[in-house]
Amino acid sequence: MTESRRSALIGPVLVLATLVSSIISSFGAPLIPTVARDFHEPLSTAQWSLTVALLVGAASSPVLGRLGDGPRRRATMLGGLAVVTAGGVAAALAGDVEMLIVGRGLQGVGLGLAPLAMAIARDELPRASVPPMIALLSVSSAAGLGAGYPISGLIAEAWGLAGAYWFGAIVSGFALICVAAVVPSSAGRGGPHRLDWVGTVLLALALVTTLVAVAEGTQWGWGTPAIIGLLAAGAVLFAAWTVQQLHAGNPLVQLRLLRHPSVLSGDVCAMVLGAAMYMVLSGVTEFVQSPRSGGFGFSASAVVAGLVLIPLSFFMLSSSRALPTLVPRVGVRMVLTLGCLVAALGCGFFAAFHDALWQAFVMTGLLGVGLGTTFAAIPGLIAQAVPAGETGSAMGFYQVVRFTGYSTGSALTATILAAHVTDNDQPTADGYTTVLWISAAICVAAAALAWFLHARLTPPQRLPANEIRLPKQTDDLPSRAAPSPANPRRHS
Repeated sequence: MTESRRSALIGPVLVLATLVSSIISSFGAPLIPTVARDFHEPLSTAQWSLTVALLVGAASSPVLGRLGDGPRRRATMLGGLAVVTAGGVAAALAGDVEMLIVGRGLQGVGLGLAPLAMAIARDELPRASVPPMIALLSVSSAAGLGAGYPISGLIAEAWGLAGAYWFGAIVSGFALICVAAVVPSSAGRGGPHRLDWVGTVLLALALVTTLVAVAEGTQWGWGTPAIIGLLAAGAVLFAAWTVQQLHAGNPLVQLRLLRHPSVLSGDVCAMVLGAAMYMVLSGVTEFVQSPRSGGFGFSASAVVAGLVLIPLSFFMLSSSRALPTLVPRVGVRMVLTLGCLVAALGCGFFAAFHDALWQAFVMTGLLGVGLGTTFAAIPGLIAQAVPAGETGSAMGFYQVVRFTGYSTGSALTATILAAHVTDNDQPTADGYTTVLWISAAICVAAAALAWFLHARLTPPQRLPANEIRLPKQTDDLPSRAAPSPANPRRHS
């Protein structure tokens, strides 16, 4: 393959690699009722087939992002895709729900590939192509759900759960081959050579203990010693991780980057919106599959439940493409705030009106418009505020907070539905509407955070001379600018 052809294919291959995370996620929400039925488990247990993938994605994102800032970038992406492929095989061959959850956990590594892809895009693509590509990579993993959900539902309906997971293994294997053929090696480039294993373990333990407590609080009882102990342990572990990261010579995540207004406000909004997004995805896909005999729901198949999310995918992609026009006119602060409010409107609409299936399509369309603008804008804000050599780490932490929000939203949905059940342990209509109203309230809170937090933190701090900023305007992007004599740029 010639060098020019290889360079032209880098962008599409990076999008393909991030779409793997959409495929992984697509085996979550729509298939939860199928997992519960096939393995004879309650919905709260089946929910872990989604939550565990998001949890592993949150823990793996900073690791993959940090490795993406060094000379092992290509090898890291290849290794991640190999683990995802192995997880798909394990899930397809699973004979019980425990093995299925293990396989889904391995697949969750794919959710951490976006930071790697963004770091590669910033370093390998022409300067004018970087901002739109980073925005596209940010939304593609979420927007791909609209296509991935009906496809996975259709495959599961025709060939069962195993067929859906075999499909995921094939897709990730194909992405592995494409990355191996197209993405250039980063060997010899600067960057951290030693991974912060202490920080990695502390973060993973903190996430696991906290999310297990959130997911099992209703089942075990919120006042039980086990739940209280897990929540306390999670708080202590997060505090220890923060202190360790601030004092480590080569930390997993440069927490000091949060001093930049755009980084802090973007990360906070991403976590809050991520929780709301997965509360809606889990709640709505289960709601439309609920039998009408229960007094609500539409007795829909997994395929129809997936089709409900097509507007989410379409409007996330289309609204993200409008970002270069919106930002110069109204400003990033207004874009983030309005996006959050539109998402809240969608959640509130379906909470109030859910008697017809078309109302679910309207809701996901509104959600797509709101999330498309916000999730496209946040990575650009972060990338322009951090040094070029910290792009992978910063995007990794962005993925951590976003997937922490995803995991929290998934776990909260299971908790709320478990607290609103009938005599035969099936969720009630009140349980689903509670999920939607809470999601709407979370989006409103995110809008307030985007508006007031950004205002309190401006004007932004000036970066040191050796830190490369990505301007908002595509035409001015200097991501591949020549290094200054005094501070030569260190390739990531």
